[in-house]
Amino acid sequence: MDAPAFPARWRVSTPELVAETFSSHIWKVRREDGSPAIVKALKPFDDVADELRGEHYLAWRRGEGAVRLLGRDGHSMLLEYAGETLLQQVLDEQGDNAATAIAADLLAKLFSPSKHPFPPELQPLKDRFSSLFRKAAIDRDAGHDSIYVEAAVIADRLLANPHDIRLLHGDLHHDNILYGPRGWLAIDPKGVLGDPGFDAANMFYNPLDRDELCLDPERIAHMAEVFAETLGQTPPAILDYAIAYGCLSASWHHEDDNPGEENRELSIAAAIRAVRASF
Repeated sequence: MDAPAFPARWRVSTPELVAETFSSHIWKVRREDGSPAIVKALKPFDDVADELRGEHYLAWRRGEGAVRLLGRDGHSMLLEYAGETLLQQVLDEQGDNAATAIAADLLAKLFSPSKHPFPPELQPLKDRFSSLFRKAAIDRDAGHDSIYVEAAVIADRLLANPHDIRLLHGDLHHDNILYGPRGWLAIDPKGVLGDPGFDAANMFYNPLDRDELCLDPERIAHMAEVFAETLGQTPPAILDYAIAYGCLSASWHHEDDNPGEENRELSIAAAIRAVRASF
C-alpha cells in the first residue's frame, strides 16, 4: 500500500510497511540523521481512544522503560525504534525463566518514580473491567455460577483495595517487549490508571502459541513469585489479578464472538485459580 503523507516537520523518509494490525499500520522510516524510527498510523476503528491513550502514557514515561514518543499528528505517532529482538526470542533460546526475569526488570523501570503528574486522559482500571462485569451480571442473572462471576468478585475486591495507584502500560506481553540500542523497552501501551499488579497479569497468558507453558502450574507459581517481589506485593495478589485479567480478556473475546480464544483464556484462568488455591 502507499505510505501516508507524513508531517514535514518530522523530516522522515523511505517508509517501509513492516506490520499491519487490526488497529494500525506500522511504518519503519528514516529520520534526518539517518537513524530509524517507527510511524504508527491508527486506522479508524471503534476503540481508537484505547490506542490514543497510549500516546499520553509514552509522553509521560519520557523513554524510561518504554519507547520515546518523538511526535504526534492526529491519529499518527512518530516513535523511537525499539529494536528487532522480541522477548519471545529470549524465551525460545534461553528459556521462560530468563524471559520472565527480563519482563520483571522492565516492569520495575516502568514503575520508577516520575516528577511529572499523571496525564488526565488515562482510563481508570475499573472502567477497563467493564466487559467482565457485564458478562458476570448476565451469568449471575441466569443463575449460572461461572468463572466470570467469580472473577468479577475478585476484581471488585482488588479495585476496592488497591496496593497502589500508578500509571499502567495495560498490555505488557512477550510481543510488546523489544531489545534494541537502549536495551529492553515496552511498546504499544494502553494508558490505564490503577494497581501495578494488573500490569503483570497478561504475561501469564503469553506467548499465545505456548498453551502448554501457560497452563503449567510450576510456571504460574514462579511468575507469581517473581512479579510479586518486583512489585512489592504477594504472590496471591498477583495471581488474583491474573485470574481477573484472563476472564476480562475472555469477556472481550465473548463480545467478539470468538469462542476459541475465549475458551483458551478461561482454561488458563482456571489453571491459575488452581495454583492460587495452593498459596
